[in-house]
Amino acid sequence: MTNQKEITIAVASLFSQGVAKPLAAPGGIITISRNTFTKKVEAGNNAWIASMRDSSPTRVKSSRNHPSETEEKNSWIVNHPSALNMFEQIVSGSKGKQIVMFLDYDGTLSPIVEDPDRAFMTSEMREAVRDVARYFPTAIVTGRCRDKVYSFVRLAGLYYAGSHGMDIKGPSKSSRYRKGHQGVLFQPASEFLPMIDEVSKVLEERTKSIPGAKVENNKFCVSVHFRCVEEKMWATLVEQVRSILSDYPKLKLTQGRKVLEIRPTIKWDKGKALEFLLESLGYANSADVLPVYIGDDRTDEDAFKALRNRGQGLGILVSKVPKETNASYSLQEPSEASI
Repeated sequence: MTNQKEITIAVASLFSQGVAKPLAAPGGIITISRNTFTKKVEAGNNAWIASMRDSSPTRVKSSRNHPSETEEKNSWIVNHPSALNMFEQIVSGSKGKQIVMFLDYDGTLSPIVEDPDRAFMTSEMREAVRDVARYFPTAIVTGRCRDKVYSFVRLAGLYYAGSHGMDIKGPSKSSRYRKGHQGVLFQPASEFLPMIDEVSKVLEERTKSIPGAKVENNKFCVSVHFRCVEEKMWATLVEQVRSILSDYPKLKLTQGRKVLEIRPTIKWDKGKALEFLLESLGYANSADVLPVYIGDDRTDEDAFKALRNRGQGLGILVSKVPKETNASYSLQEPSEASI
């Protein structure tokens, strides 16, 4: 597993050596018949199970052109070079620009663990994030409940975008990133709170018979963790989840790293959260800003895609194996991250 502490320390070094100056306030605050129906349900469940077997984002499939893992990885690296190996190029492109850091939590700031309630970051990791935030506006963008992630990170000078960006709050004790007396507070899915709470309770009851399944209410979305569920039980789990959601057409089912996620159908994701925060900071139309997003999950692809669409910024995927991604750079082995 990639050494996550070394990755973050490397990132802190990557963007602070030679290019960073103490931060000045940038201004701004921030779907017949029964048989046909059954076949469709089975086909849908099978598709989900196949997807669940893959890591997140989806791993690059081997082909005749890339018969070996080594050749496959080398080919992938050409298109997604190590952010550390490209240090000089990145530094050169960042000169004269305000860097804004966006960090996923699970798998990026903390290791992936079996019990999501114990995804703690180390004190060294916290210190590294604090160092990054000294120089650049920094946001934690996560699928977790904002309050839960704050209890893990415990740094007041950051922006926290929980529930995949549906619950955003800015620094409340620091005036470096804001103008006025209130930090950013944005909740585009507030009307879904009662529905999410209801679905969470139903899911908890329905999944009790599936050993290892864990339901986590993340306020504006519900996560069903299956990392500890035997694969032979995945079909049962998917069937239960999809059956419940059939009664809630305003909610949708998505997938992350060893987790099924129920979210509102609104057009909002980590990419939209990134855009919102840049606008709140006053950088929406600036040519002098360099957004940097680091993440490891399928849900982070929305943010990587947003950066590509802007034609501005760096997406960095944390992965030791080739995966389909919109990120431009990668961080893979601990040896590449140690400096």
